[in-house]
Amino acid sequence: MAGLASVVETTPLLAQLAADTCPDAGPAGTLVRTLPLYGGRGPRPTPFGQIVGRPGLDARRFTDLSQVDADRLVTPTPHVFVRTTAPAALGARPMPWTIPVAGLVESPSALAAASLIARAQPMGVHLMECAGNSDPQNFGLMSAVAWSGVPLADVVTAARPTPAATGVLVTGVDDEAEAWRSQPGASWVLPLADLAGLGAFLATEMNGAPLPLDHGAPVRLVVPGWYGCAWIKWVDGIQLVDAEAPATSQMHEFAARTHQPAAPGRAREYAAPEIDLAATPIRVEQRLVEGRTAYRIVGLVWGGAATVERLQIRFGVQEEWQPMRLCPTPATHHTWSLWEHTWRPAAPGVYGIVLRADDRAIRTRRLDMSYYIRLVRIDAV
Repeated sequence: MAGLASVVETTPLLAQLAADTCPDAGPAGTLVRTLPLYGGRGPRPTPFGQIVGRPGLDARRFTDLSQVDADRLVTPTPHVFVRTTAPAALGARPMPWTIPVAGLVESPSALAAASLIARAQPMGVHLMECAGNSDPQNFGLMSAVAWSGVPLADVVTAARPTPAATGVLVTGVDDEAEAWRSQPGASWVLPLADLAGLGAFLATEMNGAPLPLDHGAPVRLVVPGWYGCAWIKWVDGIQLVDAEAPATSQMHEFAARTHQPAAPGRAREYAAPEIDLAATPIRVEQRLVEGRTAYRIVGLVWGGAATVERLQIRFGVQEEWQPMRLCPTPATHHTWSLWEHTWRPAAPGVYGIVLRADDRAIRTRRLDMSYYIRLVRIDAV
């Protein structure tokens, strides 16, 4: 990476480029081309819209983030990322589908999936990101989906937890076949005391239609703001557990990827796998404005405990961080929002685009590692 000097202008010429999101700006000029972004090993194609890898635990489908725009903020269902396809064990699952609610409860029950489907209500648009979303070619294990379902807290409350209950163990059907990149086992323990505040729910629909099989049909867990490893698919059990309940194999597998200091022995020792504030560019547009070349960088911001109004951006490790106002200000942190930045590089070269929080008190573990860096090759200035 050349780390060449760049300049960001605040002249009326470049102010014109903010028209798409800032109504007080001038025209956006003429789009010349959209430049590819890539990772450190050079450009290589990513197969979008198709399942790749062996079926089951090794299967993947990547979302093409470059296609996200103001009128495409919700990912179409055929393009929502898949981290694991439906396991063969689903074929042996008794029907109709029921979910035992048991453990430390006074009113154990068998919850019918059909009853959840009948009670489902819109739960809003929530971003889903795989904890292993690490491919710098695209970071495509991330999508935004409109969900419907039933709050998990309602189900648990109806079961009347005993005083000894401190956690909610949600289990799902999983693939026991040998896999290259994943371990068998699908379960997670959520803290009972935080359940209502988390907003966790049992999803039965995505984007206004029943869950597809590869997305956990008939029921999957959704935990807004947490990495997807906790969003258990094909839910087949809910159990109330006490403070001595061990961390599950799924929690152990994803301990490092959810920034745990170590793999905990007990579930209660596992820090919430929260998605910190994060941001990444998704496309770079070369534009011609009044005969001059300028670049509009379009990106996504997501995660964290609240919305932010500003980020900082730079184009090489030897350059200064530049403030960047998000316009319009994101309306929610539950899903991603678009940002854009106008840039005039001083010379051709390969630039690394990196973001960070403007408020350095905000926790941004992945941004601190330049985790979401993308590279772009500039040949016209």
